[in-house]
Amino acid sequence: MSVSLRAVVLAAGKGTRMKSTRPKVLHDLCGRAMLWYVLRALRDAGVAHVVVVSNDELEPHVSAVAQQAGHASVQTARQEPQLGTGHAVRIALEALEPAEGTLLIVNGDMPLVDAALIRRMMQESRRVALSLVTVRMPLPSSFGRIVRDGNRVSRIVEERDADDGERAIDEMNAGLYAYDETKLRAAVAELRNDNAQREYYLTDTVEMLASAGETVAPVLVEDSVLVLGVNDRVELAHASARLNARICERHMRAGVTIVDPHTTYLEPELEIAADVTILPNTAIGGKSSIGQASEIGPNSRIYRTRIGRHAVVSESVVMDSEIGDYATVGPWSHVRSHSVVATGARVGNYVEIKASKLGAGVRARHLTYLGDASIGARTNVGAGTITCNFDGSKKNRTEIGEDAFIGSNSSLVAPVRVGDGALTGAGSVVIDDVPAHERVVGNPARPLRKKAPT
Repeated sequence: MSVSLRAVVLAAGKGTRMKSTRPKVLHDLCGRAMLWYVLRALRDAGVAHVVVVSNDELEPHVSAVAQQAGHASVQTARQEPQLGTGHAVRIALEALEPAEGTLLIVNGDMPLVDAALIRRMMQESRRVALSLVTVRMPLPSSFGRIVRDGNRVSRIVEERDADDGERAIDEMNAGLYAYDETKLRAAVAELRNDNAQREYYLTDTVEMLASAGETVAPVLVEDSVLVLGVNDRVELAHASARLNARICERHMRAGVTIVDPHTTYLEPELEIAADVTILPNTAIGGKSSIGQASEIGPNSRIYRTRIGRHAVVSESVVMDSEIGDYATVGPWSHVRSHSVVATGARVGNYVEIKASKLGAGVRARHLTYLGDASIGARTNVGAGTITCNFDGSKKNRTEIGEDAFIGSNSSLVAPVRVGDGALTGAGSVVIDDVPAHERVVGNPARPLRKKAPT
């Protein structure tokens, strides 16, 4: 037998109280699936291999979630039919080669569990047959009750099987276990289903181990939020709010000013530098990064975007793009995918940019659409300008050189190029290339003739 540190995640439950066709552990909290948080915590705690006990609907998605969570070794074991937690663990053990050491068992619907708690549980398990996390909860409660014998746990009683005295116990089973794997295998093989639900309870192994003289050690946590389970949409919202508060707090302690954490929505894996200010009603996600001393918000959404230093994004949406140092976007701008707003550029009111690059110092301040365009440094784009990039069958590009001046309400019919230092007059419809330093006006735009001297 080999020595290893492995875990089983119980995730096959249908989650009927979610009232959803989506598997419960795939529901989203702060931009990640519920299962993502459990796998990430296990990874950060040093767990080398994970078996996710799944069902038909969940199984095709587990690999993608594991990859997103950065866990390199995750397999699935399908539990059909679902005959309880003990049965689920039996299915997982059948998928694993026997090994010496600790086997963790974690519920997949506990997104707030962290690596520190898992490590604490593992540390305790080194000297006992089983360590399990317990928490004191207000009564009444549907959680299983912890029955103690001094400092040891003698058994767990499920609420539906408890008598009045046992229901009065306020120490609950949290659903996190660290077993000696060899002893777990022996106990699971002896499980019976003679209970109210006709299911195989993993919790029955506690009494089996204790009766055999083995030690079952409780790991009492003071903060019940860490073991908050999610069973319906209300609990999902509560857990999401707690996660968001945790993420906001981490960034604030690292030097980020979040004016109102209650209306700021952050995802994990963001890179936000010190002295960034985030104003109310702002959402940032998709592994975005924000450079030092930038200001984001209010009323803004940033997703999969890199923002430089001293930049400002105000009341705008920026997706899958890059905003350079000292650039400003907004208010009421929309920067769409594959766009670059370079150093010191200005994007203003009601400007939409898609798959375009604005060079350093470009000005596009008002009522403008720039799609599939490249705009050279220091060019000014007048109000009402549009790049007509779609010809009915495909998108075409517009190329504008440096130091150009695009007059108000110009229409640039792609594919077209406007050279360095060129000028289009207000209302011009540009259908042909404009040479460098040329001036064009009209519909269609033509070179502006110089008046003959009188």
